[in-house]
Amino acid sequence: MAHKSKTQRAKASAAKENRKDRQLRDEAAAENKPEIAEAAAEESKGGLFKKKADKPEAKNQAAAVKKEEKKVKKTRFQFLKDVRAEMKRVTWPTRQDVVRWTGVVVGALVFFGVYVAVLDNVIITPALVALSGLGA
Repeated sequence: MAHKSKTQRAKASAAKENRKDRQLRDEAAAENKPEIAEAAAEESKGGLFKKKADKPEAKNQAAAVKKEEKKVKKTRFQFLKDVRAEMKRVTWPTRQDVVRWTGVVVGALVFFGVYVAVLDNVIITPALVALSGLGA
């Protein structure tokens, strides 16, 4: 199965939100709650680039209706569940990759350590002693 691009996922997400808004309006209209239906209709206008501060009271009413409809109870450990789910999506390196890159890092540290030690003891220190005249 081919993976969807970011644009395709965004479009699918927007379509899903539009379906939810439509369903919310229909349910509010069926329950004879015209103010909530109007608030949901106002919220759904504007597409992807709608302004956040257009109608705060309409947004609050629509949000209240959504909360009433869902009544989802958040669990205490939701964060840890989300972390676990995210860690499953991580592409972990193989053991061989870890060993190889550890060798590269250790080799670079040894090389630059020797380079700085030689530079300090063979070039910099004798040059400073010669300039200061203390070695005479």
